[in-house]
Amino acid sequence: MDHAQRERSMRAHWKDNKTFQRSIENREGQQTYVFYEGPPTANGMPHAGHALGRTIKDFVARYKTMSGYQVLRKAGWDTHGLPVELEVEKQLNIRGKDDIEKFGVEKFIEKCKESVFVYENEWKEFTDKLGYWVDMENPYKTLNNPYIESVWNILATIHDEDLLYKGHRVVPYCPNCETSLSSHEVAQGYKDVTDLSVTAKFRVSDKENEFILGWTTTPWTLPGNVALAVNPEMTYVKAKQGEEIYVVAKSLVNSVLGEAYEVVEELAGEDLIGINYEAPFDFISLDNGHYVIGADFVTDTSGTGIVHLNPAHGEDDYNAIQAKGMDFVNVVDSKGRYKDEIAPLVGQFVKDSDVDIIKMLAKDGTLYEKQKYEHSYPHCWRCDTPLLYYAMEGWFIKTTAVKEKMQENNQSVEWFPNHMRDGRFGNFLDNMVDWNIGRNRYWGTPLNVWVCDDCGKQKSPHSIQELRTFADSDVPEDIELHKPYVDKITFDCECGGKMHRTKEVIDVWFDSGSMPFAQYHHPFENDELFNKQFPADVVIEGVDQTRGWFYSLLAVSTLFTGKTPYKRVLSLGHILDEHGQKMSKSKGNALNPVELIEEFGADALRWALLADSSPWNNKRFSKKTVSQAKSKVIDTILNVFSFYSMYADIDKFTVEEHASDAKTTMDHWILSRLNSVIKEVTTSLDQYDITKGARSIALFVDELSNWYVRRSRQRFWSSGMNEDKKAAFTTLHEVLTKLTQLMAPYTPFVADDIYTNLQGDSVHVSDFPKVDEDAIDEKLEADMQGVLEVIEGARSLRNEVNIKTKQPLAELVVVPNDAQLQSGLQAYTSIIEEEINVKQVSFKKDTADFLDTEMKLNFPVAGPKLGKQVGQAKGKVENFTEQEKEAFLVDGTITVELQDGSKATLEKEDIIVEKKGQKGYQLFEGNRFVLLLDTNLTEKLKEEGFVREFIRAVQTYRKELDLPVEQRVDVYVNSNENAERILSEFDSLIHEGLIVNSIQFLEKENMKQVTVNDTEMGLSIV
Repeated sequence: MDHAQRERSMRAHWKDNKTFQRSIENREGQQTYVFYEGPPTANGMPHAGHALGRTIKDFVARYKTMSGYQVLRKAGWDTHGLPVELEVEKQLNIRGKDDIEKFGVEKFIEKCKESVFVYENEWKEFTDKLGYWVDMENPYKTLNNPYIESVWNILATIHDEDLLYKGHRVVPYCPNCETSLSSHEVAQGYKDVTDLSVTAKFRVSDKENEFILGWTTTPWTLPGNVALAVNPEMTYVKAKQGEEIYVVAKSLVNSVLGEAYEVVEELAGEDLIGINYEAPFDFISLDNGHYVIGADFVTDTSGTGIVHLNPAHGEDDYNAIQAKGMDFVNVVDSKGRYKDEIAPLVGQFVKDSDVDIIKMLAKDGTLYEKQKYEHSYPHCWRCDTPLLYYAMEGWFIKTTAVKEKMQENNQSVEWFPNHMRDGRFGNFLDNMVDWNIGRNRYWGTPLNVWVCDDCGKQKSPHSIQELRTFADSDVPEDIELHKPYVDKITFDCECGGKMHRTKEVIDVWFDSGSMPFAQYHHPFENDELFNKQFPADVVIEGVDQTRGWFYSLLAVSTLFTGKTPYKRVLSLGHILDEHGQKMSKSKGNALNPVELIEEFGADALRWALLADSSPWNNKRFSKKTVSQAKSKVIDTILNVFSFYSMYADIDKFTVEEHASDAKTTMDHWILSRLNSVIKEVTTSLDQYDITKGARSIALFVDELSNWYVRRSRQRFWSSGMNEDKKAAFTTLHEVLTKLTQLMAPYTPFVADDIYTNLQGDSVHVSDFPKVDEDAIDEKLEADMQGVLEVIEGARSLRNEVNIKTKQPLAELVVVPNDAQLQSGLQAYTSIIEEEINVKQVSFKKDTADFLDTEMKLNFPVAGPKLGKQVGQAKGKVENFTEQEKEAFLVDGTITVELQDGSKATLEKEDIIVEKKGQKGYQLFEGNRFVLLLDTNLTEKLKEEGFVREFIRAVQTYRKELDLPVEQRVDVYVNSNENAERILSEFDSLIHEGLIVNSIQFLEKENMKQVTVNDTEMGLSIV
């Protein structure tokens, strides 16, 4: 069965047996572990980042369930907002608010509802194939009335507490979407761009050649100039350059004017306040404007120390102009284009107009200097348009009033990685502003505030029932809480006027931030369930949600309840391609998670995502990563189970009937390792170190397959059901059972397939394995680790000299660092001999009889120290006596006398020491021992190597013939006399390595021709 068949079969099995539901129901009455699902939007396809997020969520929920908790997992859909509107606009081939109004708001809303779930089936299929268990049959949906009603209740509560207000402020604004953004939305869309800054000449009134040099990084705002600002505390100068006099900050005069100028007057910033000037452009006329004001936000860190102010497009500008009672002007429309007043540029998008503005300044003689500069500029996170800062009326939540409480709540949260709490997230809280909650759009939760046309009084209904109570006419039973339906409802005001709903919908982040309450229609029903499910034990999303969902959850909960909505946050890094570039469809480097699942399996994809690197780090990812996870882990554990299953079937082994305690040292070792790994993994996972846990498991899977099973094969192959074989089966059964439980949260399909075969029920309704401390033998593990290190080192020596493992060698010399290590290794001499295929393992105290030590001068280091003496020193070092070499190795320094009688002291870094084995011995230096492998081949050793290669050739041919592994066969060989002689002499070795009745030297028809160590022979197996 391939991975696709196995995973398809397991999904069907889970569905038929309601395994997900059972895993929750069988924890009824146990402690709850609360999980929140951050809602994705279903009008876009899932990508690799979603695969990581959903894998981590599923992992944590499965692990906590197996650890004894009840973990409810309610899915959710984020259904409102501009992404939906923009998608519908594309479908309808319309653009912008004007076209939407012409099309009809009600028809447009209906199209939005249709569009929301266009990819719902793809999301469900992706979720199912990935093995993410979440209740998608009963999800919360932000567009449903019960959800919106809960959101309204929160907003009305905030309004009751005077924390929801209407104000006129400069806010980030997207001219393409024609709506404002909140600060946390802005934080998600910064890009590095190159723009132009301008130093413009503002002529002092009644002065022919005197100019104030005003600086701006937004030349497009100059046509709306109202004032210039100086810092009253700074010192300024009038400096003559050519025939003109310029006013500039004293500390910046050199950087602005260069060196060719003459200071004619020094004056305080205070002295400049009130000076009238002529703006560079005369498109607008002001009753109160075009003079210098004082402002403490002006600095001398850049520019000229004098700032151009346009109140429509800068918060500091707006506040300063308002404070002085100066005129407010705005020459830019809601689409970010110049209005009629700016005749030469009317209808032009302002962010595209900087060059034209500069040309106009130059033509009029009011351009002093322009410069390119690189900076990070905010773009719309939805449509990628550069944002403008735009003075407009809007609705705000006074989050600054609960800032300290939000900071306090954040301090109680455990963040992964932990630096996020006081770093990225903490810094954002430190600098937060009031939440710009209103959006001048259509498809969203309507802001539930009704305002009187006459007196301005406001009412905010908490519920549909309260809406009916306030309404001046009947509210339909099936009222839908969306535009334009709620906009038709009016209230009677106490003053006699009419109250209409304000036109805005709310920021979609408030929708998703309300989910702890709205998912259960709190407080209108499900009180017990809500109290059981608040706050969350964990929320898990990408790092970009630091200023998205993580923030909105905390803000909404703090505003509504004063409490933190989550106990811990797992903030995941981005998925990058193998070159470290962000994945995107436009770059052609995006990986489709469903395609990866179909090619390699969900288990392999999940393992690759969880084991490759910590989830909080940005992750380089490729098909190769998934392929390696499949081959190294998934295929390996399947091979071990196949080995067990095949021989258990042959011998009709069952634990109930044949369990045995007659365990060998290898059995005790693998069980000790198993329990050590259970301990390591449990500790790691309780600390949310998922990657560390995966690496412990991966090492154990390799040890199980490539050491325990390989070393134990003969026990499973032996005839009959003896106690040793029973113990081997019993041990491997226990190891596979607990290993699949360990792996279940990581690789739910293969783990359940194996476990169900072993135990008859799903691994996902079992408990996570508990460590058996009595089974852990630390000395045994340490000794075996030493054995494995020796074997690995010796194999590397074989590779260096290109001698295959099947070729026997005479001796391996082991020189341990300490006596304890030697005693541990000596107990396993026979294993080392067999694994390395050497006739003898010898333990020595030192390497003196086996090594040659060569020394030579390290020229790059010693050369500069020795100068002209370097040549003499070189000769001395190369001719060191054995006593001098030994003294240098012991002391780390040596003084040599040169030919001219002078002396030079050489230290460790001055001399390169090379050790080489002598007499055919190959050297390996490990951290805890030195190995010397005798690579001399006698004729007898060569003959045995030939026989072992012959055994391999026969085994390969058996596989080609697809013979049962237990079937004994007759082998016929046709070769030269020498080959037959050798095979005859090693008959006992052949019978040890093959399940055969006899080896006969006869020519048969249709023999398979093989080459064994350059010898041609024919093979026939009967």
